Amino acid sequence: MCCEVTSLRVRNIMAKLIKNIDLYTGYQHMEDAFMRFTDTVEEVGYMIDFREKADDELLNEASGKIIVPGFIDVHKHGGYGLDTMDGDPEKLNIMINTMVTEGITSLFPTTITQSPENIERALKTIDQVAKTNPVIQGIHLEGPFINKAFMGAQPEEYIIDPNTELLKKWYALSGERIRLVTYAPENGGIPDFEEFMLQHNIIPSIGHSNATRAQLVHSRATHITHLYNAQRPLQHREPGVTGHGMLEGAITGELIADGFHIVPDMLQLAFRIKGAHKLELVTDSMRAEGLGNGISELGGQKVTVKDKQARLDNGHLAGSVLAYDDAFTNIQKFTSADINDAVQMSSVNQAREFGLTQKGNLSEGKDADFNIFNKELHLEATYSLGRRFAR
Repeated sequence: MCCEVTSLRVRNIMAKLIKNIDLYTGYQHMEDAFMRFTDTVEEVGYMIDFREKADDELLNEASGKIIVPGFIDVHKHGGYGLDTMDGDPEKLNIMINTMVTEGITSLFPTTITQSPENIERALKTIDQVAKTNPVIQGIHLEGPFINKAFMGAQPEEYIIDPNTELLKKWYALSGERIRLVTYAPENGGIPDFEEFMLQHNIIPSIGHSNATRAQLVHSRATHITHLYNAQRPLQHREPGVTGHGMLEGAITGELIADGFHIVPDMLQLAFRIKGAHKLELVTDSMRAEGLGNGISELGGQKVTVKDKQARLDNGHLAGSVLAYDDAFTNIQKFTSADINDAVQMSSVNQAREFGLTQKGNLSEGKDADFNIFNKELHLEATYSLGRRFAR
């Protein structure tokens, strides 16, 4: 059962202590280390330098275990029978707190292409919940400003060209929490659209796009939504969106590391070309995550889940049912990435890209957001602002 968080940070006075841990801070690997924390990290060090304090509250569950920073998922629609687009504050709060149990301590609830009314209801709901639930660190607006040629599981009838005035309205309705927008740069109205994003600390992300490399070299986007998926592919005479992402060193690419959206060899190719510092693991999960095989929905569309794959009736993948702790272990299983690399792709890069200055690493003064894994890399517990969550 997960720990319920329904209010903003509550200062924990007594420090907790974990020791004899294998600590990955985000900047270094510290074997046989210790960490003191309240709602923030108070001290990290090696056991050889450890000095006991009278008021330490020792937590034995972490002894001998692997500690990594809490995960930051900037692309997640839903899970556990719930969805961001439900527009229900109580359900959204339950969904987010359950997602913490898969290691996510910072989340961008993600919308889908829908009617303006439905998107606006979702944005206002996220803003309301974010005022009391600190796991929400931003909003990812995926669509409706995309290309029908690569709509994937986005409902076609609601797709529109980029609209700066509409984005301005939605940014205000969200409480200025929109931090990432997926759009197709080859469509109209782009210069003003991109300028508004850059002026308001929003990362422009190429996605669901049929753009050519020649069109993209003029784009100001610095992020690619689910690299490889729902975009003009890499070809020998046209690099497309995927090739552009591989060629441009300033671009960060998302990876859905479930083994279905991207086969392992192509995950390894992206890792070899981009490196751990320019890739971010995302789940892109939808309502059916955590429910097993069966019938679900995404954006009003029927989705069938079988063998860990969620698909529309036309066979298109409809998001994923991937839990973040599985993405963390899969990227190590499917590529040559090690734990340090996986930490970069699951925490450090997101904190840096989106200016989450209290997140992404376990150095003194940062938020006490961390995960406890056993030596077999099975997630055992998550601490968010010093509070324990577990499945």
